[in-house]
Amino acid sequence: MTTVDLPLLPLGRGVDRASERGVECPGDLPAASDPDLVARALAAKEALGERLFVLGHHYQRDEVIQFADVTGDSFKLARDAAGRPDAEFVVFCGVHFMAESADILTGPEQQVILPDLAAGCSMADMARLPQVEAAWEALAAAGVQDSVVPVTYMNSSADIKAFCGRNGGVVCTSSNADVALEWAFEQKGGLDAGAKVLFFPDQHLGRNTAVLQMGISLDECVVWNPHLPGGGLTVEELREAKMILWKGHCSVHGRFSPKVVDELRATIPDVQILVHPECTHEVVLKADLVGSTEFIIKTIEAAPSGSAWAIGTELNLVQRLANEHPDKRIVFLDKNVCYCSTMNRIDLPHLVWALESLVAGTVVNRIEVDPDTERDALVALQRMLDLPGKSHRD
Repeated sequence: MTTVDLPLLPLGRGVDRASERGVECPGDLPAASDPDLVARALAAKEALGERLFVLGHHYQRDEVIQFADVTGDSFKLARDAAGRPDAEFVVFCGVHFMAESADILTGPEQQVILPDLAAGCSMADMARLPQVEAAWEALAAAGVQDSVVPVTYMNSSADIKAFCGRNGGVVCTSSNADVALEWAFEQKGGLDAGAKVLFFPDQHLGRNTAVLQMGISLDECVVWNPHLPGGGLTVEELREAKMILWKGHCSVHGRFSPKVVDELRATIPDVQILVHPECTHEVVLKADLVGSTEFIIKTIEAAPSGSAWAIGTELNLVQRLANEHPDKRIVFLDKNVCYCSTMNRIDLPHLVWALESLVAGTVVNRIEVDPDTERDALVALQRMLDLPGKSHRD
């Protein structure tokens, strides 16, 4: 049996794998097949010099992240790319929507490259432009569209961001979603005036922000299912709602359950539960701390030596934090492997191929957003940049 044939296996060390937690697993990612790939990547980077800028998302494999000039989350990396106007080639080690955002925010003479075009995002794919446009028309038919402001999470395609730009909406990240929602409600006179938000594509971030940070009740949050007529909602439900949440989610963060939180508290003394707001509302309610990927990293960096943490986010990052902070007990929140499968499509062979192609004078896998989409998407992104008082890191 090869590594890739292995089923999802429990994490951690010890005889009782049903109760132990850790950050290692027998079914871990295989090493790069060619031992010369590291040397080849270094040689290609050196040959390209200042013409090249490599961005690495926190969820990337270590074999890739070691070659990143900067690391971060999606919007931070897109802004970093925009801050390097002299870089001819921007190689984005992340997923497709991130590379699109980088193309929108960089200059026209810069070329954004995604080493593997199959590196997408299942959450972003859950909100397609025709579906969103159909929902928008349904809201008009229900007589509520004039009270609705669309808000899209950064984890969405460029054409969804452009839809928001055209329709008075805004982009948000997981760290400024509350400020973005406040802005959105104000555009229609505020909550008391009947203002509503259509939030996509992640229902959990929208719900957690609305309920826990803005005081909106769960009853005032309804879920729009794009696969059902009228979103599966009645006209009365739409009129009473303040948050219309798109039926989308992150396949990684959606796997964590309240049960595993209870199990950890019973087995690890004084463990702190730290989760991303893309987790379900029930998990977030049981957590000690909730925040963006950057928040999670900074929390662990500032934590006292000897403290115990169970982290609910992508496994590559949790493993990296555990390795960087051996003085702290850091475990993965779930018992099963939880890599982001699409993020992990960016591997060392694909990165080396992209870099060596550039050295040879060939641009592969360039990500280009068409001018009309770019113009409207930039409107929504700029509205987010203009929001007061919060970091724009997601």
